[in-house]
Amino acid sequence: MSDSPLAAIRARFLARYDNLKARLTQRLGSKDLAGDAMQDAWLRLAGAETVSVVQNPDSYLFRVVLNVAEDRRRRERRHRNALDIDTALDVRDETATPEEVLLAQSDLDAFRNIIAELPERRRTIFLAARFGNMPRQEIADRLGISRRSVTREIMLAHMHCVARRKEMSE
Repeated sequence: MSDSPLAAIRARFLARYDNLKARLTQRLGSKDLAGDAMQDAWLRLAGAETVSVVQNPDSYLFRVVLNVAEDRRRRERRHRNALDIDTALDVRDETATPEEVLLAQSDLDAFRNIIAELPERRRTIFLAARFGNMPRQEIADRLGISRRSVTREIMLAHMHCVARRKEMSE
């Protein structure tokens, strides 16, 4: 074994590997993170060119693996945040395009014109039932007609709307 401080630290790391990993696992609460940090710490030590004289090698090594683990956590957090930002930026814009707005307005205008063609009583019943969510019996009571008449008027209004819409689309 070499007398250099770096060689001594490397040898100490290998000799105390299991103990360091157990302490790190307990500290981090994750065996996987501790294992990854230990591997990264070894790569750092293996790639290091020098190290100054260390008074307490065990404390030094534990601090090294803790720092590596914290660096790994920061990297993962940044990566996760970057993914969250990418995901947020990939959200489809739900705002209608000007073309979609124009088409919707055109459809609405066409529907208003079709509804305007209905006789007044039929139009009133149809709108109350379909858009006012008013029960048929309540419509019948308000207009002084039978529930059956309300059902018939709704059906006739619906048939008119479907037929006119079909005519317009042809």
